[in-house]
Amino acid sequence: MTESKTWVLTDNEANIWHEEFELRPTDMGLNGNWSIHKRVIRGGPSDGVDIIEIDNGALSFSIIPSRGMGIWKGQYRGLDIGWNSPVRGPVHPGFVDLQDRGGLGWLSGFDEAIVRCGLDSTGAPGQDIVANNMGVPTEVDLTLHGKIANLPAWRVEISVLPGDPDRIVVVGRVQEAGLFCPQYELVAKASTFADSNVLRIEDEVTNMKGVPAEMELLYHCNFGEPFLQEGSKLSVAAAEVAPRDERAVEDLDSYEVYLGPTDGYVEQVYWYDLLADEKGATLAMLHNAEANRALLLRFNKKELPAFTQWKNTASLADGYVTGLEPATDYPNGKAFERSKKRLINLLPGETHRASVQLEILTTSEEINNTQKEIDVLQQQQDRIVHFKPIDKYSDI
Repeated sequence: MTESKTWVLTDNEANIWHEEFELRPTDMGLNGNWSIHKRVIRGGPSDGVDIIEIDNGALSFSIIPSRGMGIWKGQYRGLDIGWNSPVRGPVHPGFVDLQDRGGLGWLSGFDEAIVRCGLDSTGAPGQDIVANNMGVPTEVDLTLHGKIANLPAWRVEISVLPGDPDRIVVVGRVQEAGLFCPQYELVAKASTFADSNVLRIEDEVTNMKGVPAEMELLYHCNFGEPFLQEGSKLSVAAAEVAPRDERAVEDLDSYEVYLGPTDGYVEQVYWYDLLADEKGATLAMLHNAEANRALLLRFNKKELPAFTQWKNTASLADGYVTGLEPATDYPNGKAFERSKKRLINLLPGETHRASVQLEILTTSEEINNTQKEIDVLQQQQDRIVHFKPIDKYSDI
């Protein structure tokens, strides 16, 4: 049997970098129709962006080492995965000014299907108090969703594990660090099996500093057509749901259901406390109006206890999209989340692990079976829906 093999595409410490890389099963003496292709995009705001394109024979997706190992776009048997952002990307981080527009500059690079937010902070821009290089408490401005999505991986490797089916694994290491600043390393793993409908993300975030550090991590999973359309529905098992603000209260009677593209739509956000099984496993499904195709996220509430629904059913030109967001905490300002004791506190050298699995469902039977899983979890207790923002979740 053919042995597994690993190729290092980038390693700053070893002075390794490959502009082009291509691999097919025949290159390893295997059968199948999967492929791996690494290239560098040239021209425009994407100039210099490394991209790794994985096609397992049924599911294809692009990983962006230049942008924190985010998942850019994908496709499953002709169905697009992702959304049409007003941003023409993927945007090189050099063209993203995080401080722009009062800390909203992150949005000028935002067009991924799955993008990590964090690691020092995530959520809304705002002020925080930290110790400066002399140990004096100092006010700093935190930008929207943090830095990790605009930092390049310093090491990237690809592995193929032959089997029935073959497994493809991409691992990247990204550092978010600075002198007198927090120091984290993200080890980001994305994997899939040949001819599978599954993409699995497994991450490790380690505090590299010699003192304890607070950490936040959010997976901004963003989907538009054809899974998002008028009548699409988010299905989860929840103990509690609350609107973020008064705008979200306006359509609280239909918070699970989506509009079609709507000119002038203003985003609505809902906070969830999801239900899980005894091991922490939970799930969130977005299905279309006919309930014959869906995107499913599986994750563990012990690793990612918070879940946010972002509804942005604006016009197609303005970015018709919803965000399903498992996270360590809610995307409020860091100071507020600290006051609610939701930040992850890592000791020196300590690691927080989290995984998110994306599945694409294309039959009514698959969707019905998944709905039964959700219904079983919901039987644990009745859902409480708050009819106004509450202090537990919103900074009111």
